[in-house]
Amino acid sequence: MQKDADAIINSPEFKALVASKGVVSAILTVIMLAVYFGFILVLAFDKNLLGQTLGPGLSVGIPVGLGVILLAWVLTGVYVFWANDKYDSAVASIRETLRRK
Repeated sequence: MQKDADAIINSPEFKALVASKGVVSAILTVIMLAVYFGFILVLAFDKNLLGQTLGPGLSVGIPVGLGVILLAWVLTGVYVFWANDKYDSAVASIRETLRRK
């Protein structure tokens, strides 16, 4: 069993897959951090922008904050879709290839 695990871990296909997972994760993380810290920086340095009213009891900050939260959900969905569509099938393919050897 350990020999199979070592074969998977040392295979070039698996290493490429791990690298692509890292790239996808890094891109999504950078997007989320940029949006989140951008929101916090605007809140810290230009409160008036987010404090402008759109209607009674509704400032610009409310939909922008909601957008930040929704973006986190969307980015999570993007990652889940990618993992289910690409990553899982690639892992299965690598396993099958190594079983045949």
